[in-house]
Amino acid sequence: MEVKKKSIVPVYGVAVVWVLYCMIFPLYKTWHFIVLACSAALIHGLLSLLFPGKTIQADIPEEPEYTGDERISTLIAEGDRAVAEMRRLRDAVRDRSVQKKLDEIIIVTDKIFKNLFDDVDDYDKVKRFADFYLPATIKLLHTYDRFGQSGVHGENITSTMERIDSVLDTILDSYKRFFDSLFENQALDIETDIRVLENMLRTEGLMDSEFRI
Repeated sequence: MEVKKKSIVPVYGVAVVWVLYCMIFPLYKTWHFIVLACSAALIHGLLSLLFPGKTIQADIPEEPEYTGDERISTLIAEGDRAVAEMRRLRDAVRDRSVQKKLDEIIIVTDKIFKNLFDDVDDYDKVKRFADFYLPATIKLLHTYDRFGQSGVHGENITSTMERIDSVLDTILDSYKRFFDSLFENQALDIETDIRVLENMLRTEGLMDSEFRI
């Protein structure tokens, strides 16, 4: 959405007019204030024409999706906030390698929470992820950001940042494994459906006994 951002110059111009007028002319009669107000309005109008401001693109925050279950909606909203914070920290990173790792971690994290739309039975697992694993990760990212913004390359700072960089690989792999584990029950259900279908086809003589789907 385009938003018109007004320039601050006309406001400064009015302030300057008031200061100069009060320094040069008296303000003990009504018409003095009228002249000052008119002068300020004139300056404001002229400066508004000369400095009209600019139009910027503003992101419209998305309405939170509602699942019908307050617990699920609250947990998904918590995940959205965590993902937003991770993106903010990612944008402050200068190292391209670290940026890439964080991009992947953010994508997997978002998928973990969004999976609740399809399988609410994963609530307890995702809640544990949100309460324990995610805060520890974000704490590391805050440390990396703070050390990176310090502008100092001392031994402790450099080694700590390198250690965090290294552990991001482990975090990413763990997050991927956790996300995969959310599909365990669905995989078992699908395997059961496949076996039932195989037995039905075999019973009807529509499938060789040695052939499997």
